[in-house]
Amino acid sequence: MLASYLFRSLIKEGALVIIDADGKRHVFEGAPGPRVTLRLHDRSLHHRLLLNPKLAVGEGYMEGTLTVEDGADIYTFLELAARNITAFERHPYQKLQNALAHTLKAIHTYNPVHRARKNVAHHYDLSGALYDLFLDRDRQYSCAYFNEAGESLEAAQGNKKLHLAAKLLLDPGQKVLDIGSGWGGLALYLARLAGVDVTGITLSTEQQKVSAERAGEAGLGERVRFHLRDYRQQTGRFDRIVSVGMFEHVGTGHYREFFAKVRELLTEDGVMLLHSIGRMDPPGGTNPWLRKYIFPGGYTPALSEVLAAVEDEGLWVTDIEILRLHYAETLREWRRRFNANRLAIKEIYDERFCRMWEFYLAGSEVAFRHMGQMVFQMQLARRQDAVPLTRDYMIDFERAHRQRAILAA
Repeated sequence: MLASYLFRSLIKEGALVIIDADGKRHVFEGAPGPRVTLRLHDRSLHHRLLLNPKLAVGEGYMEGTLTVEDGADIYTFLELAARNITAFERHPYQKLQNALAHTLKAIHTYNPVHRARKNVAHHYDLSGALYDLFLDRDRQYSCAYFNEAGESLEAAQGNKKLHLAAKLLLDPGQKVLDIGSGWGGLALYLARLAGVDVTGITLSTEQQKVSAERAGEAGLGERVRFHLRDYRQQTGRFDRIVSVGMFEHVGTGHYREFFAKVRELLTEDGVMLLHSIGRMDPPGGTNPWLRKYIFPGGYTPALSEVLAAVEDEGLWVTDIEILRLHYAETLREWRRRFNANRLAIKEIYDERFCRMWEFYLAGSEVAFRHMGQMVFQMQLARRQDAVPLTRDYMIDFERAHRQRAILAA
């Protein structure tokens, strides 16, 4: 098998057994650790694994031409890969591929309005029944906030919404803009919790439809509305702006454009809270399989990339919090629920779709648990005195509103 020499130099911990398409076994073993067996059912994988392993492994798994055997699953294999990722990334051939991906990042993440709409539709206009089968009841499709071990996903997502509200310093009657409002859960929650007026914008037709229906059913149609609109098309001034899980779709070449728009939309004493996936590593590229099949146009930024754009647009960074393993725990629960409802999901789509999403959820959890992915919450303002000088107000708000937050949820 052509890729043998590559794997032989990469496995430093654990053991990887590959049974190639001709039935020949290849064993690559390092220090004691997990042992995983892969079987290849297509000879073309011999070449593809050598040329672009990050793409070929995911494609092979979703097509069923690569299977995991001997009682392991795809998560076990990806965790083994993560344990050996340092050696993999240092390999000269992979360093060349990473450099190429970094060079092409501007092209891959070029997201003018028409392309941004298409990219969002690819993922977020899937059947709502799919998301009901693995998300919490409020369809929060972003990192939860676990105050303690063993909390339910519903409780942790409630914690997240309250944590965001505390950082926004909400007062009744304020005008709030939610950029990337999803299925409307956060906007409705903020309106109930703090009596604010919320405008939500999304590029997903399906999400906008569901959000508007939810606002009407909740009797909040006069205080909460949702539009099918790109952030660049939004007008007006807002006391507060929040954006959760949307910045990953902006594109590196549009960061200054994004923060210039935030500055334009904020009132002089306004506050913005940005919740986004990020990386603890320097700037890089997007995994080619994830970019092709799950999030076209997507990219998780390094803080250095975000802060440079914020500085250029003259906004104050008034607070940053790094959420480290919270998303790993969130993804573990999503993956558990997805697997528990796999037969129902297969009826909506097909086996290929199930394998694709198994790979996506398992790979994402591994990335947050072992590969430097994290979430940051960045609070921004036009004025340095827009928020109190200490962070006590956040804790005070959460304590004072926790009971009301339960009712709001």
